[in-house]
Amino acid sequence: MEKKVDVTSKAVAEVLVRTIEYLQPNPASRAKLTMLNTVSKIRGQVKSPGYPQSEGLLGESMIRHGKELGGESNFGDALLDAGESMKRLAEVKDSLDIEVKQNFIDPLQNLCDKDLKEIQHHLKKLEGRRLDFDYKKKRQGKIPDEELRQALEKFEESKEVAETSMHNLLETDVEQVSQLSALVDAQLDYHRQAMQILEELADKLKRRVREASSRPRREYKPKPREPYDLGEPEQSNGGFPCAPAPKATAASSSFRSSDKPIRTPSRSMPPLDQPSCKALYDFEPENDGELGFHEGDVITLTNQIDENWYEGMLHGQSGFFPLSYVEVLVPLPQ
Repeated sequence: MEKKVDVTSKAVAEVLVRTIEYLQPNPASRAKLTMLNTVSKIRGQVKSPGYPQSEGLLGESMIRHGKELGGESNFGDALLDAGESMKRLAEVKDSLDIEVKQNFIDPLQNLCDKDLKEIQHHLKKLEGRRLDFDYKKKRQGKIPDEELRQALEKFEESKEVAETSMHNLLETDVEQVSQLSALVDAQLDYHRQAMQILEELADKLKRRVREASSRPRREYKPKPREPYDLGEPEQSNGGFPCAPAPKATAASSSFRSSDKPIRTPSRSMPPLDQPSCKALYDFEPENDGELGFHEGDVITLTNQIDENWYEGMLHGQSGFFPLSYVEVLVPLPQ
């Protein structure tokens, strides 16, 4: 039973990790989402941002460029149709995430955190009492028989408790089968809805192809060229006489050499002994709480959220930004 429980524990832990990767395949987005959720909890915010579905990002891009092309463009209209369908796919994928989390991930996580953890506690306690009994058994005759008897009773008691907990887990594995069935049902529902959305989009695009193919092609008629007055041969700037360039005098050259602008340090630059970093690239914030900056900005560091994100201040504004976009000048104190 102990071996089966150990295999069950490893299976549940790995399936949980792989399921999350299946629902949220982009590791960078997962890390960013984890950081934002942590920040939301720290700030006491109830609503946290969701995972950015790739279908939604693709749909937004299509809609943006479709609007730029305008209604007179066949390609622009097709992009708008495809973009709306991609956004609908993203919404269906969000529903899949929620359903799988409620009916599959959360129950398995509860199994790890409660039942399996409790079994490990009983097994650890059993091992301790077994060692105690073995030690006292070797000293039989040197210690009172009552003490040996109590050690044996405690060992038998822990053994019974551990065996009962493992037996209950293995005999009720129908719950895990039910949760796995819920995962497959959620996937089926997602793929049915996705297929319906894509079939509707395919019909629209085929109809647009037929309509565009049946339209008469418009001929391109260039505008008549206007005559250009090139002016006299000696005047090469379109017919306007050139004014002679003033000769540079010694006074003017000395003035220009001494008239160079002097760089002044930025007002936003923090003191050299204050934790700070320098921006290597431009960073545009995509979520609430993020701090935007431009290449070369010097940012005051206030906190490190995790191994990928810092919190800092720039121009009086505070927010979060990725570590990979900056070079640390003065590190935060450990």
